[in-house]
Amino acid sequence: MQDNNQYKNLKEKLEQRNKSLKERIVTKHKEAFDWAQNNTKQLAAGAMGSLLLLTTPVSNFLPKPDDSTQSAQFVDVPENLFVITDVKQYLPDAVGQMLPQQEEKISEILSGYYGFSIKPEVNGMRLNTAYGYIGLEQHLKRYPGDNINEHFETFSDSNQFTSSGMAPGLGGFGYFAHSKNEMTRQDIDREKYYIAVQSFIAPGFSERTREYINFFKYRKMLVLNPNNGRAVVVVIGDAGPAVWTGKHLGGSPEVMRHLERVDGRSKGPVLYFFIDDPEEKIPLGPIEPITNGKN
Repeated sequence: MQDNNQYKNLKEKLEQRNKSLKERIVTKHKEAFDWAQNNTKQLAAGAMGSLLLLTTPVSNFLPKPDDSTQSAQFVDVPENLFVITDVKQYLPDAVGQMLPQQEEKISEILSGYYGFSIKPEVNGMRLNTAYGYIGLEQHLKRYPGDNINEHFETFSDSNQFTSSGMAPGLGGFGYFAHSKNEMTRQDIDREKYYIAVQSFIAPGFSERTREYINFFKYRKMLVLNPNNGRAVVVVIGDAGPAVWTGKHLGGSPEVMRHLERVDGRSKGPVLYFFIDDPEEKIPLGPIEPITNGKN
């Protein structure tokens, strides 16, 4: 019993020591961490492998109860860096179609990191690809009479995205709410975190058009920037862009800002997979990894 208590006390001391060490390193090298967070597309796999050596769990370093001579310390790094490393090894060289095996491995990795089921297809329905170029979309009208001046008044939403303007027409599924008074938080979040996808070229769409439209309407997806690990839970709120643009999907101004794909003139690659959430428990918006991906 005494040995177990000593082991527990040592574990707590090492964990506290690691926390203090991490705080000192982050404080001292804040610029480096910020650079890694925002420029991970420049990080090579070898460098990421070195980071992995710093993240061995405390328990792996702990001495056994009968060996009090060992000691160790480690440093954590942001989980999104591990997401990038794990995902990149399965990405094709060119943005576009992935092999079924690649989609399967990536969906498994993402499900592990975010703690819920993430799939390339649901009930046999899928998009043309799950890895494509994303471009900037405008805000959509949420209810009859909605305009850019009123767009951010409800629920104290920020007006920092007004410069993107509002689309002249409606989204592919019409208004999000029948009127301003009837608009809910869900309606606001659906427009705020929406993507436009090329549903019209999805396999089987022309043969089962109505079924596919009903399936895609507000379907929840995870969009991940594989260059920096930033991810956001979104809904499909529109159809597009046109194939001739060279882009595979579009994102609302809020989605693009979080993904750091803010320039609509450029083509930034993203992964976008369906979220299996029949009970609507997963909120829309930016999301961080909650596990180490191995649980």
